[in-house]
Amino acid sequence: MQGFNKGFLYFICAVSAMGGLLFGYDWVVIGGAKPFYELYFGISDSPLMQGVAMTTALVGCLAGAMVAGGAADKYGRKPLLMFSAVLFTVSAIATGLFNDFTMFNIARFIGGVGIGVASALAPMYIAEVSPAEIRGRMVSLNQMTIVLGILSAQIVNMLLARDTAQAESQAWNIEWGWRWMFWAETLPAALFLAMSFFIPESPVYLSEVRGKRLEVRDYSQSQKYSLASHLSLLTSRKYRKVLVLGLVIAVFQQWCGTNVIFNYAQEIFVSAGFDVDGMFINIVITGIANVVFTVVALYTIEKWGRRTLMLMGAGGLGLIYLILGTCYFFEVKGVLMVVLVVTAISVYAMTLAPVTWTLLAEIFPNRIRGISMATCTFALWVGCCTLTFSFPSMNAALGSSGSFWIYSAICCSAFVFLWNRCPETKGKSLEELEKELIKS
Repeated sequence: MQGFNKGFLYFICAVSAMGGLLFGYDWVVIGGAKPFYELYFGISDSPLMQGVAMTTALVGCLAGAMVAGGAADKYGRKPLLMFSAVLFTVSAIATGLFNDFTMFNIARFIGGVGIGVASALAPMYIAEVSPAEIRGRMVSLNQMTIVLGILSAQIVNMLLARDTAQAESQAWNIEWGWRWMFWAETLPAALFLAMSFFIPESPVYLSEVRGKRLEVRDYSQSQKYSLASHLSLLTSRKYRKVLVLGLVIAVFQQWCGTNVIFNYAQEIFVSAGFDVDGMFINIVITGIANVVFTVVALYTIEKWGRRTLMLMGAGGLGLIYLILGTCYFFEVKGVLMVVLVVTAISVYAMTLAPVTWTLLAEIFPNRIRGISMATCTFALWVGCCTLTFSFPSMNAALGSSGSFWIYSAICCSAFVFLWNRCPETKGKSLEELEKELIKS
């Protein structure tokens, strides 16, 4: 790190990563609000409408990810990050404001667009301005803010939800509690918007941090491509292998199944024998584990390497979900189920969650990094969308045991793929990785 302005580097990365904080909050807050808005909108007996409510924001993520790469290449990162902050703010206010289920979903869609944009841009920005020796740790900072956002949403949900045993409190939860869960996002969204004015313009053109300022290497004149030419270049034979690797990594991060624990905590913990109040406590426990093991990831990602952690995540979750599904099959209840769920969250938090974003930000060459990140982020949100939408129906048809056995099989299959195809990228510059991974 000698010769680098550490303070300025950490500042701009932290501001960019605030998009991750809002990403995590907006993504998970709906899980705590779910028991109450379902009763308010009268969809508690409709798995289809429950799936729609949980998936609308994810459809917005697809739209946001779809436009993020091309727009960032054209306008720079800063305007897009500011745009995502505006979307988060508007969505937070509108979601709690509307009394109509259709308008509720429109507001959630707007927030989802913000998530899609922020999730594509933040790790790419950080990777481009960070030196190779700490790049993995700095990109993992984005994941740290995501899990802090998740934990914040879980704590806010628990504090706002009043005692469900009292009829008056339950009525307040149904009428107002879920609204305030969404409204609480307004403050960090406004802070993100204000702080984004102080980060450099268009960091896609920034190559390294030296001394007291960012030295600019401007690629804009030498690499002007239309969206069509970008896509044509990305899908060409030269880049096909690395594109497939990125797509599989992105989709697997979602299809491994861990994120259903955040979005469908009610069903998972109720199935394990807990009431709604116990559910909120257990959700916060999983959130704390999520944060703790993301901190672990900040230190292990540069020591153990990306490949090792990805293999640990795939293999570890495959085994845990096999055991968890078996426990559900034999109707095991209580603390053991919480331990298994927390263990799964912990493994995910120190492996697949942060390392996926790091690898996606590293493996693509500069000339197609924007469109590549957008394409893989789009694929990731397709995976998240299909996972979230399918879980209620799959859980109803197969039970929790069958659902987690399927996730176990997916993790085992991914382990085999990663063993054969996942490279080690730690300690290498983006230029070195391009030479190794892209064959002329």
